[in-house]
Amino acid sequence: MTRLRRDDGFGGRGDEFYERLIGAHHGLSDAESGALNARLIVLLANHIGDLGVIAEALAAARPDPGAAPPARS
Repeated sequence: MTRLRRDDGFGGRGDEFYERLIGAHHGLSDAESGALNARLIVLLANHIGDLGVIAEALAAARPDPGAAPPARS
């Protein structure tokens, strides 16, 4: 079974990914942005195609129920 990759899979270009992700949301309403996220998740999950990796990613993405909420600025 493949494991969830946690290293820098972008080869130092993570900021470029982030800029593209934010740019894809530019001008969208909250509902449209949520729908874009849902479609993107399904597309990427289909590309990964490994339920074990997807389950590991889902678990890693969930907040820790015992953790304190993030501070508001």
